[in-house]
Amino acid sequence: MKKYNLVLLCGGGGSEHDISLLSAKYFEACLSDHPRFNTLWLELSANGEYRTKEGEIVELTNRRDIRFADDTKAAWPVDYIIPCIHGFPGETGDIQSWFNLIQLPYFGCGSEASSNCFNKITAKMWFSALGIPNTPYLYLDEPSDDAIARVERAFDEWNGVFIKAASQGSSVGCFPATKREDIPALVKKAFEYAPFVVVEKTIVARELEVAVYEYDGELVATRPGEIVCAANTFYSFEEKYDAKSQAVTHVEAPDVDEATVEAIRDYALRAFKGMKLRHLSRIDFFLTRDNQILLNEINTFPGLTQISMFPKMLANHGHDFTTFLEKAILAELEGA
Repeated sequence: MKKYNLVLLCGGGGSEHDISLLSAKYFEACLSDHPRFNTLWLELSANGEYRTKEGEIVELTNRRDIRFADDTKAAWPVDYIIPCIHGFPGETGDIQSWFNLIQLPYFGCGSEASSNCFNKITAKMWFSALGIPNTPYLYLDEPSDDAIARVERAFDEWNGVFIKAASQGSSVGCFPATKREDIPALVKKAFEYAPFVVVEKTIVARELEVAVYEYDGELVATRPGEIVCAANTFYSFEEKYDAKSQAVTHVEAPDVDEATVEAIRDYALRAFKGMKLRHLSRIDFFLTRDNQILLNEINTFPGLTQISMFPKMLANHGHDFTTFLEKAILAELEGA
């Protein structure tokens, strides 16, 4: 039975670098004793260097192999790569473009799908094109006086706005505006994180999440889980990952009627199929007090830490993550 060489690529040098390492550890634990796979851990730095777990600088070549600085070591051929990178250059689609160019099979969504989901403005245009309701918004391409005036008018109409850098993950560069006088500074601050900014209507709603993944040729959407934040907070980077977070998670959201559950799952499947996603994604929704469903965002490579929702929802649906991962890899390498 053939064994395959897998690279676990993590890091990336961005704001979610350390979270990426935690996700890679989850994959490593799942694959450590697998009889079909040899794994090599590589950490990508902000300056583009690849390092092994032992700290040795290596090169991933266009011949799909790992070359070591110590030229007495033989090159390590790569059969498959798992880019455990949150934010740039993983969820942005950049690293997948490189894999496509050198024809290296990889886990997760493709380059175009990743890019379309990561940019909040592009994603919202796709949601609307697919007939999936989402939060009312404005698009800004510069922090001009006219742009700020537009945000202020929206604030008056919507009784509050969220100002978000359009191309960041894990709520990085996202700021709630609860006072009109704060808007100019928050708009300018958001533009420090991205060249485009999206301004959304503040929604008072429950935050629900659905794990969507391919399993044995079937596309699965789990029942929605729920994130419950502390009072008067939103699910910021700190609330997601800080050990002192007061956020509470439910693998299955309580007290949601069955018709709403099925509508959310249907929207999640429609988004996954319509945006040509692959292998896995976590699709997040708002559920308002009057039972309105709004698609919030899609995470094409959801976090896989001890507190992450995706593996919990997959397990709650009756599937094993290691088996899911094995099936996805072998399906691509062997057509199984």
